[in-house]
Amino acid sequence: MRLLFVNPNATASMTDKIAAAAQAAAGAGTRILALTNTAGPASIQGEADGEAAVPGLLALIGAHEGEADAFVIACFDDTGLARARALTAKPVLGIGEAAMRAAAAHGRFSVVTTLAVSVPVIAANVAAYGLGETCARVRASDVAVLDLEEEGSAAREKVAAEIGRALAEDRPDAIVLGCAGMADLAGIYAERFGLPVIDGVVAAVRRAEREAAAGSALPDVRAG
Repeated sequence: MRLLFVNPNATASMTDKIAAAAQAAAGAGTRILALTNTAGPASIQGEADGEAAVPGLLALIGAHEGEADAFVIACFDDTGLARARALTAKPVLGIGEAAMRAAAAHGRFSVVTTLAVSVPVIAANVAAYGLGETCARVRASDVAVLDLEEEGSAAREKVAAEIGRALAEDRPDAIVLGCAGMADLAGIYAERFGLPVIDGVVAAVRRAEREAAAGSALPDVRAG
């Protein structure tokens, strides 16, 4: 299976991080491809950035449709997901939906994202996916997306501090990392906090492989 990740923002270092996490999670029969939407904003923080990213995102999917068996939109907001699914007959997954559905298998979950401006978009997706009773809370860590790309920044510890508050206040069974830029942190936080910490990049790879092995066209994913 050729699984093409499209980073809706224009930050190539984030695309590299996404591709590395996806490749590490992929099985022997899965080839990971990754593209950067150079026409998009440098990061996606809220609805306006998401809308600005959509034209370039859709253009990439259209231009590379023949090169992939399935697509993954690598932004936790699931930017342009419905419009991408309308563009191609091939499966299109969003890392936000994939992560939240994976977390729901563990019980109640809390989402820890970046800035507060992203919370309404994610909360709306939680409701649209029918996960309102399972998601304890969508929480902002007050970390700008691009801070996650800077070595030595305080971003990782700020995210960790918000996870700690989530555990104390929400008592979830799992934590969902609400940004593709956190793709390299799930294992670190899972070990540190002693519960499942779900990253959407890995969750999307595993979901796509599971559905492909079942010979499915991802019916429940496409309907979400």
